Amino acid sequence: MQVYKYIMERLKEEGALHFTLIDPDPSKIDVEKAMEMAKSAEESGSAAIMIGGSLGVCEKFLDHVILSIKREVRIPIILFPGNVNGISREADAIFFMSLLNSEDIYYIIGAQVIGAPIIKQYGLEAIPMGYIIVEPGEAAGFIGRARPIPLKHPEIAAAFALAAQYMGMKFVYLERGSGAEKPLPPYFVRKVSSIVDIPIIVGGGIRDGRTARELVKAGASIVVTGTIAEESRDKLKEIVNGVREGGLLRRGAKT
Repeated sequence: MQVYKYIMERLKEEGALHFTLIDPDPSKIDVEKAMEMAKSAEESGSAAIMIGGSLGVCEKFLDHVILSIKREVRIPIILFPGNVNGISREADAIFFMSLLNSEDIYYIIGAQVIGAPIIKQYGLEAIPMGYIIVEPGEAAGFIGRARPIPLKHPEIAAAFALAAQYMGMKFVYLERGSGAEKPLPPYFVRKVSSIVDIPIIVGGGIRDGRTARELVKAGASIVVTGTIAEESRDKLKEIVNGVREGGLLRRGAKT
């Protein structure tokens, strides 16, 4: 399966997609729980499983988690690495990310240089993505030494996103931070969406269907949730339905 082609074809058909993020930190989750979350995600309508986290990731456990999940689901498994230890030969693809607003060059290009030969050796499909952290940023912002974009300045995020597009990246990810108290406001996503032509991924703090729908209406092509998949299957279904409703509204607006 060519994962990028799969994503773009489904976006064309549905207008927006939902991805479920699973953090493979063994102190937070065991293999059985990861399998349960992935199966629930697919049954609820998630289009892909993202695997990644900021801390506690080791390749041996990561491989085990991915192989176990593959026995339960047919949707793609995409790596979402916080560092080079988040690379696994068992995944279907990897978001080859650059943390564009980091103060540390390691997270902008250093880790990518180290990881690129490994990705080639493993034969992973690499999908280039610009990763932008918005306040508060949570653990991802702290570990990645980011300068989180202030909520009152979406134009800064838009400029970063446009730079990502001009550098040939296929997606832009606006990250509020896993476990953030509140999601990105629609006006923030709308500003970025008005500037770029590549799909926008939004994650962090999304806990209900209405929020997901409004973010898609504002311009998000993919909505990512993680914590909610652990807590409530009903809420996950609600969010997926919200994404679908937003996608239908966007498609209708274009016709």
